[in-house]
Amino acid sequence: MKSLTIAIRLAIKNLRSNVARTALSLLGIVIGSAAVIVVLSVGAGVKDYVVQQIEAFGSDIIEIEVKVPKVSKTSSQNAGGMVGGTQITTLKLKNAEGVAKISNIGAWYAGIMDQQVASYENENKQTYLMGVTAGVTEADQQTEIESGQMFTDDDDRALKQVAVLGNDLKNSFFGEREAVGETIKIKGQSFKVIGVLKKRGVTGFFNFDNTIYLPIQTLQKKIKGIDYIQFAIFKIKDMNRLDETVAETTDFMRREHKITKPDDDDFAVNSIAEMKDILDKVFLIVNFLLIALTSISLIVGGVGIMNVMYVAVAERTFEIGLRKAVGARGNDVLKQFLFEAIFLTAIGGIIGVIIGALISYLVSWIIFQFGLSLQLAITWQAVAIGFGFSALAGLIFGIYPAKRAADLSPMEALRKE
Repeated sequence: MKSLTIAIRLAIKNLRSNVARTALSLLGIVIGSAAVIVVLSVGAGVKDYVVQQIEAFGSDIIEIEVKVPKVSKTSSQNAGGMVGGTQITTLKLKNAEGVAKISNIGAWYAGIMDQQVASYENENKQTYLMGVTAGVTEADQQTEIESGQMFTDDDDRALKQVAVLGNDLKNSFFGEREAVGETIKIKGQSFKVIGVLKKRGVTGFFNFDNTIYLPIQTLQKKIKGIDYIQFAIFKIKDMNRLDETVAETTDFMRREHKITKPDDDDFAVNSIAEMKDILDKVFLIVNFLLIALTSISLIVGGVGIMNVMYVAVAERTFEIGLRKAVGARGNDVLKQFLFEAIFLTAIGGIIGVIIGALISYLVSWIIFQFGLSLQLAITWQAVAIGFGFSALAGLIFGIYPAKRAADLSPMEALRKE
């Protein structure tokens, strides 16, 4: 125990006597540790943000959406097909109406989306069109009416040209004036405003406040000229029966679409719980990759510390020989130099963690100024990884110089002077 204490005291004394060298040696480790903290906090913050956006629609829902057949619903081929313009036209409104009859299904709505220029008098706005069934206000509790009313199933069946405006759109067209009862034009056709939605904001980069809600069949037949839908969302009555309900929904859809092989599915049934599990796996892989990339800077810092330790061994060869001549063992010398390397990287790790946390908070503040609720989360796991990696680098890169010092012959070391 006494020899360990002496080794620690000598290591600290040497580091304090070479402040400039110590500071330069710390730089690589500080940068590496700070990078690990920032990267992991960004990953955690983005994950929390995405989960919040998904849960904004409710945690007790399942969604049916179109899918490219013969590929996994979570595959890049499916995502690429959808983004690339692949049209899946087999999902119909009657499919959603059939699923809605399943015993564990509550409120629901089906939907399609489009973009068109809407106009009022001389004001033109590029806007999103959301064609939905009348149950949207029950199934999506964030779709709230501020004034007027939502259209009804009868309006939908009658293909009435009525519209409910997002909050920003209403203010752009009408300012402080009442919008309900006014008429706007969409694709050259007149639509009567019957309601205005409460302000909702941006979810997943989609601005609900710049959206016009229309009866789904009105949008299908009078604007887009189609007979299919893109998605349907259903609330679950009993979440303990979630898996059973997903299976029942999947079986119903396969019967409706005459599908006998799961690979031929042209739809996907997703639950919020499943989406969160997928996100956990995706972000775990992403974090591993990011840690691997940022660890390169820690390796560079470790190599710098190894070089400094080599210089320290060369400069203190006589001191090492003298210590060994008066009774110090090779193990004592090994401990002294090894502690120097570990202290260097530990101090660098602590400073790096602090700087990384400050950078993360600064970035969060900047993002907040742009109106986004993305907060970079500093987790104990990130701190442990940032500090642990730096200490590990000191241990790994300090062993060889420390062993070289420990193996010096006392007579050879004393002759160096």
